[in-house]
Amino acid sequence: MKTTISLFWFRRDLRLDDNAGLYHALKSGRPVVPVFIFDSNILEALDDRQDSRVSFIHQAITNLQTQLLKKGSTLDVRYGTPEEVFTALLETYQVEAVYTNHDYEPYAQERDKTIAALLNAKGIDFHTYKDQVIFEKKEVVKDNGEPYTVFTPYSRKWKATLTDFYNKSYPTKKYHRYFFKQDEMALPSLAEIGFSPTAITFPGEDWNESTIKQYTKQRDYPAIAGTSRLSVHLRFGTISIRELVREAGAVNETFLNELIWRDFYQAILWHFPGLVFNSFRKEYDNIQWRNHEKEFEAWCNGNTGYPIVDAGMRELNATGYMHNRVRMIVASFLTKHLLIDWRWGEAYFAKKLLDYDLAANNGGWQWAAGSGCDAAPYFRIFNPYLQTQKFDPKLEYIRKWIPELDELTYPLPIVEHEVARKRCLDVYGKALKK
Repeated sequence: MKTTISLFWFRRDLRLDDNAGLYHALKSGRPVVPVFIFDSNILEALDDRQDSRVSFIHQAITNLQTQLLKKGSTLDVRYGTPEEVFTALLETYQVEAVYTNHDYEPYAQERDKTIAALLNAKGIDFHTYKDQVIFEKKEVVKDNGEPYTVFTPYSRKWKATLTDFYNKSYPTKKYHRYFFKQDEMALPSLAEIGFSPTAITFPGEDWNESTIKQYTKQRDYPAIAGTSRLSVHLRFGTISIRELVREAGAVNETFLNELIWRDFYQAILWHFPGLVFNSFRKEYDNIQWRNHEKEFEAWCNGNTGYPIVDAGMRELNATGYMHNRVRMIVASFLTKHLLIDWRWGEAYFAKKLLDYDLAANNGGWQWAAGSGCDAAPYFRIFNPYLQTQKFDPKLEYIRKWIPELDELTYPLPIVEHEVARKRCLDVYGKALKK
């Protein structure tokens, strides 16, 4: 007779410690089988068979497997649609309950509804918990219950609401003995799921206290290592947001505010799921974008003739990362200098960013375009030359990525700044007067 077990479904929470859903699964006292699904719905939509995120996930679950084997347990990793995989899992195990953590993206919510229905039809409970943010959904809203759409008052309420209850760690280690004991199950290789290893080097997950302390002064200068590079680890949950808020957030309030922005954008996406395809400010959908394909290609490849823009795009293409200050510059350039729809830029970042997160990426692009909540006003148009003078005055960052900067092979500017600025003000002005 099969042992009755619970399943824990890893997703954006690839760690054993301080994991909310895993804590509740283990604490229930039933043996817990940890599972991970390489979701074919997601993977088959990826263009790049060397997608760095797939390699990152594979590395993270390999690390999880190493830890679990030391406890006499093993990950059960499968490839397919979640419905197919859970149907197979229910044939393999006598399952009483499935535990996992919340995900707020539209696809994830639909997926979870489907899996919950499949399980409930068989009398199996489906439990989900908050884990990747400090506050979610309606936990930080205005006094009248409406969602905040401006960051500053949201952040004030967020900080006023924060107590030890919300950012204390889940003592998962105390219950590791409840992992189901079974022989090692082999993990599928990258090749078996249709991918090849990336050449990109992943940033470490240990944060540097001196970097966090200097974050306010250093974060805007792309030539220096002034940021934490923890975004990919927060994206896939290889570190705990609670630990980071509690420890790093106490060191530097500017850094804490960046963590609050994550919660803010996740809440915005949950309250307004239509933002995936539409402008938050509806009138911005009236803009007559030029959408010039050759100019878009030049932007993608880092050949616009604007060095700070091109350096950023080349960094992105080579490493899967772009410095946050530069992300704002290149996004402003695409949407305002070239008048190319923010959705084009958002989609390109979605393909290339190792730390791609739908909520933050959508929020950042709509901020740059002026169409989002709490966005930059449409008449705020970054001057790439002034941005360079201010944040890369010695051209250290630019020369790293554009070695041919002083050569005739480097292209002339794709558009003249002042001409582009006036054109943008005219096009945006007409659209927003409708």
